[in-house]
Amino acid sequence: MENSKRGFLPVRHGVKLSKKQSPKTDEKLRKIFDIPYASAVGSIHGGELILEGYSDASFQSDEDDAKFVFKLNGGVVAWKSSKQDTTADSTTEVEYIAASEAAKEAVWMKNYIQELGVVPSIAEPVVIFCDSNGAIAQAKEPRSHHRSKHILRRYYLLREMVGRGDVRMDRVTSAENMADLLTKPVSQIAHAQHLWKMGLRNMSDWL
Repeated sequence: MENSKRGFLPVRHGVKLSKKQSPKTDEKLRKIFDIPYASAVGSIHGGELILEGYSDASFQSDEDDAKFVFKLNGGVVAWKSSKQDTTADSTTEVEYIAASEAAKEAVWMKNYIQELGVVPSIAEPVVIFCDSNGAIAQAKEPRSHHRSKHILRRYYLLREMVGRGDVRMDRVTSAENMADLLTKPVSQIAHAQHLWKMGLRNMSDWL
């Protein structure tokens, strides 16, 4: 071990674990099994889970694709890059369709987390960040726009989700939109910044 390479471990130096710390009696052992693991983990985080999503699409470079990334308490837990089954003819439309797909994923994840019982409920709407003002306006405003009348009705489910308080559409710049990484080639600096925000690290960062 003298010539081995040192590395950082995810445990504080000096912490010693022993079998002596295990329950000694049947009564103490039963108490351990009575502790809901998911609830115990949730209590460590203050009983609050923060779920947020990033939605993006690029009409100029890839008009048929929709992308989204979701973070839970700072770590990426879901992402998707898929072909849209509807061809869009404007930037607003392709961004709106991508946001609709992200909203459906957000509602599913919210319900799934609540079923796990980690926290009692997620009362706040799931925030979906989007860099298109037009798509955000379409999601928030119930009236129809002459340039978007042809959008399929099934995508207007996003408006209902916003109206019910399931999700909330917020503006983010393209430079801060992590889903932008999935839509087109980006510079090395932007790529590294997006990966850092996603919580992804190189192995060399831990050595």
